[in-house]
Amino acid sequence: MSITEWQPTVGDVPPLSDVDWSVAFEKYRATPEYRQVNSGMTLADFKSIFWWEYAHRLLGRLIGVAFLVPFIVFVVRRRIDSDLATRLLAIFALGGLQGALGWYMVQSGLVDDPRVSPFRLTAHLALALTIFAAMFWTAMSLVAPARAQARELLGLRRWAYAVAALVFVMALSGALVAGIRAGFAYNTFPLMNGSVVPPEIMMLEPWWTNLFWNMATVQFDHRVIALTLAVVAIVLWRRVHSSAQTPQRAVWAVDAFAAMLAVQIALGIATLIYVVPLPLAALHQAGAVAMFALALNVAHSLR
Repeated sequence: MSITEWQPTVGDVPPLSDVDWSVAFEKYRATPEYRQVNSGMTLADFKSIFWWEYAHRLLGRLIGVAFLVPFIVFVVRRRIDSDLATRLLAIFALGGLQGALGWYMVQSGLVDDPRVSPFRLTAHLALALTIFAAMFWTAMSLVAPARAQARELLGLRRWAYAVAALVFVMALSGALVAGIRAGFAYNTFPLMNGSVVPPEIMMLEPWWTNLFWNMATVQFDHRVIALTLAVVAIVLWRRVHSSAQTPQRAVWAVDAFAAMLAVQIALGIATLIYVVPLPLAALHQAGAVAMFALALNVAHSLR
């Protein structure tokens, strides 16, 4: 939260002089993150965290430019039909909304609490995954258009959609784990500090607050969703391989998904028992996106 303002246009330019850096640093020193977490930070230290946040925001803007410029060219040259143009324009609009939602998230950590709202963090990830899914599905549809499939594959296709939806839900539950720092507790597996169900799981009142603010409950839910996903993925894998009508692309797709699921579970366990080291946490987050893409690929191959 080193950048305390959202400037969609002039925000592309970082501080260029000592005076600019001093102004930016003074604004940061007024935030709860500086007062409660980084008190005594030097200007050099501030620059190191500033560039991380600046690179993230600049990358978001560059993605928008990389998307919009070819889109305009293709529309002007009539290289895409109206349906595709409408879909792409909607994806671009979601990208703009994502920037605004990102600032809404950061803003929550600039008032009293030095941490962003876990709900806004989860919403930010949800929209990112939605944009990714829309782009990925559109790309796959251009490469491999839908074709007639056997009617017996209808149920299998619905099962694949359900698996992709469950991956999405699991990723969001992981965002909530990160948002309330639940990964720093119960760092054992398969038990949670010696218990299948930790006794603290329903200690808050009213009961529904446990679903969002109780570290034991939030981490337990994430584990249960992962276990459920493993079971339904096995069912999907068996059904895809047992059907004589399954296209070869779907067989390859479900094999890749099953392999990535195994890797992701291993990453999740390692991240937990080693108490959330940044490299493992980043790999686990990237693994969730890869797994989501592979689940979408399975569903797409069964259209």
